[in-house]
Amino acid sequence: MRRFLLGLIVGLLAIPLGAFLYLRMGYAPVATAAPPLPFERALTSMALDARIRKEAPDSSPVSATEENLLAGAKIYRENCAVCHGLRDGSRTAIAKGMFPRPPELLHGKDMMDDPVGETYWKVKNGIRLTGMPGFAGSLTETEMWQVSHLVREAAKLPAPVGALLETK
Repeated sequence: MRRFLLGLIVGLLAIPLGAFLYLRMGYAPVATAAPPLPFERALTSMALDARIRKEAPDSSPVSATEENLLAGAKIYRENCAVCHGLRDGSRTAIAKGMFPRPPELLHGKDMMDDPVGETYWKVKNGIRLTGMPGFAGSLTETEMWQVSHLVREAAKLPAPVGALLETK
């Protein structure tokens, strides 16, 4: 019985010690071009999804009118396009060097169909370890909702709003 307990204790201590040595000796992939750590995507997605389910608002105090979408497009061009790109799918040098790769919110397969409250939560709070900053200290509540509606409606924007999001 003693040998079993000793083996169990040594085994339990070996796991955190091995993880510490893996990190301390420089084996962990930390460069943006390196592949993700094992389970990195699954664990971070699980935590993010749980937090958003818990905290994201169910409804918006701002409606998705053309006026608000135009305001959202201006905010997007100033604050978001450098990472998430415009409608043509071109990517900036900043976006090309990021890990994880920022989604192209206005183009292709990355277009969001998330509820607007979820997008608002991401805009307001940011997402750790992704390069996505929180804009709570930079944008007003209304501006965060406007850009969130813009991203939500990206596939069906009115022509004047879409024109503002074209590469110039």
